Amino acid sequence: MNIFEKKEYRNLFKEIGKSQEEIDKKMNEIWDTFFYGSEEERIYHPVGTDMGYLEDTGNHDVRTEGMSYGMMICVQLDKKEEFDRIWKWVCTYMWMKDGENEGYFAWSCGTDGSRNADGAAPDGEEFFAMALFFASHRWGDGEDIFCYSKMAKKILQACLHKGENGRMGMSMWNRENKQILFVPGCDFTDPSYHLPHFYELFALWANEEDREFFKEAASVSRYYLVKACHPVTGMNAEYAEFDGRPMKRPLPWTDERHNLFYSDAYRTVANIGLDYEWFKKDVGQISAAKNLQYYLGVVRKDNPYMMYEINGTVLSDTALHPIGMLAGTAQGSLAVVGCNQGEAAEQLALEWVERFWNEPLRKGTRRYYDNCLYFFAYLALSGNYKIW
Repeated sequence: MNIFEKKEYRNLFKEIGKSQEEIDKKMNEIWDTFFYGSEEERIYHPVGTDMGYLEDTGNHDVRTEGMSYGMMICVQLDKKEEFDRIWKWVCTYMWMKDGENEGYFAWSCGTDGSRNADGAAPDGEEFFAMALFFASHRWGDGEDIFCYSKMAKKILQACLHKGENGRMGMSMWNRENKQILFVPGCDFTDPSYHLPHFYELFALWANEEDREFFKEAASVSRYYLVKACHPVTGMNAEYAEFDGRPMKRPLPWTDERHNLFYSDAYRTVANIGLDYEWFKKDVGQISAAKNLQYYLGVVRKDNPYMMYEINGTVLSDTALHPIGMLAGTAQGSLAVVGCNQGEAAEQLALEWVERFWNEPLRKGTRRYYDNCLYFFAYLALSGNYKIW
């Protein structure tokens, strides 16, 4: 028996007065729109009889981020056909089977499967491995690439051990400080990549020799998030140094700043919420959820969806992904309600849940990222983002 089978998951929509019938109806509508809506609504595209992909509609490509997110959504909702279609597309076009990045997945491909890059993005590998473990436990292992648990372990082995014993390539984790990297071999991280709730489970299910590493990584990541999130605003930078400071160094592939509360950063508070829901461990990181909800919901109540320095200084541009910001902030309520954060904080957290409930899925060319975070928030806040 899975040790998590009897775990109860909080349904914050019920706590704001929504009926189970309403919640289920809305979940089905989100699924239908996200996967099978009109060309202006859907993200998912079936290919042939046994494959499918999720398109980044803003960049017109297919990313490991979105594909791994799609697999996680499918396993949570018991959608095995779509899960297997996505996974086969990933293995057919994205999986790198030789060279320096052997064992990783090309982070961006065209919708026809042609590769746009040979580099890998660790957030995709994390979600692939976790979704595959859940699939193994929920549906059982099949053969070849559908032997889900074997493939999950294979991914994690590559992530940790590339570069060792003469093996080509670079690891996705810094083996010394146990922090996940923004890209393999780099010397900085992305706070939204830190998923201690996943590492707790990798510590149970990865190859035996890697379990202690992941147990330690879970603790490291929680303490890291305390440092990475601003003590007043709760905001974190997109990319950050290993000590939590925003990463301000120039990067060779872009002139853009990544030391802002922007885009990737909206996922961090959502991760803090889900981690607390799953494992109820707090080393100070859940205060970031409370602080962010206060800053955006009270200090910036009239116009919260802007670009910010992590100290709350407003920049001139509006947020590229306002629905993603809303969804992530609302999911953080799982780390505030009932967690001894004070009555006012809990009331505000429930107001964020209500605000999210009233917000529809995003439409238009930028809907991909926002609606992925929206789907995860809906799963989490309805008690349907579970350990399988």
